[in-house]
Amino acid sequence: MGDPLLVTFFKALVLCLVLLGSFAYMTLIERRLLGRMQHRFGPNRVGPFGLLQPIADAIKSLFKEDIVVSAADRFVFYLAPFISITFALTAFGAIPAGPEGSLFGLNPWIMDLDIGLLFILAATSLGVYGTFLAGWASNSKYSLLGSLRSSAQLISYELGLGLSVLGVIMITGTLNLREIVDWQAQHWALILLQPVAFVTFLISAVAEVNRTPFDLPEAEQEIVAGYLTEYSSIKWALFQMAEYVNMMTAAAFMSTLFLGGWRGPAFLDAIVPGISEWPIIWLVLKMAIFMFLFIWLRATLPRLRYDQLMRLGWIWIFELALLSLIITGAVIAFVI
Repeated sequence: MGDPLLVTFFKALVLCLVLLGSFAYMTLIERRLLGRMQHRFGPNRVGPFGLLQPIADAIKSLFKEDIVVSAADRFVFYLAPFISITFALTAFGAIPAGPEGSLFGLNPWIMDLDIGLLFILAATSLGVYGTFLAGWASNSKYSLLGSLRSSAQLISYELGLGLSVLGVIMITGTLNLREIVDWQAQHWALILLQPVAFVTFLISAVAEVNRTPFDLPEAEQEIVAGYLTEYSSIKWALFQMAEYVNMMTAAAFMSTLFLGGWRGPAFLDAIVPGISEWPIIWLVLKMAIFMFLFIWLRATLPRLRYDQLMRLGWIWIFELALLSLIITGAVIAFVI
């Protein structure tokens, strides 16, 4: 099929374009859904049904004045958004999206890593450097407070997130995400075997991507816009891209770990032969469920106070994830 490095580069380029295009229209979908949930109209003026609104927003971001505050560290100020979007795009590359050879004879993933699970956790964790450096380089008290909140929030919920996936590793015996999907196809979806771990992982994932009710780093009523306060134009848009790509990565990661990834329910094969292994389709459908959940939470829940955020992470999420891990270990040791 040609030079493997060239093929990998081409697949990575296509994936980046798809993710960035998905980001653009996820903003439209979110605004329309929020409008319906709040009994108002969403964007409906630019193009039929507002479908050209993301293009109008992109043009506006490109041509707005790019302001850099005089006291900012210019190099780090410019570098921070690129760090965030780079690690957001990199993390998605390890998600398996179908069986071998299902993408026109190619494998539908960028990286088939034996430590794919750890790779995604590491890549998403490194993205916080973009947020922290943005707050520090802006030389603004509001930006610095937002970046410190983001860092503390990440550390607090990273523990619960990591403990939640340890049970998955203990049951499947692998860190390879493709093998985790195959294990679920041969046994059970892990959401049935690890329901507590799934709930703690889901809550931690919402906190990791700074979405409501955990959007303390951008709390406009308290710190203007947090680490985004001094950003404008395309640099501000890059942070928004990183947030939505991180949401998609979290949705794909949860689908892979707990819902069987790109494989659908096996009983549907009796109706349409082979439908349970349609590449990419099932993964996208499962991701859509989680993306809708992210939007639904934003429409319905108020923002937590910062002390409530920390208490939830350290007292409830951490301890529930640890309890789930202990029970899983005991079952494996004494029952299986």
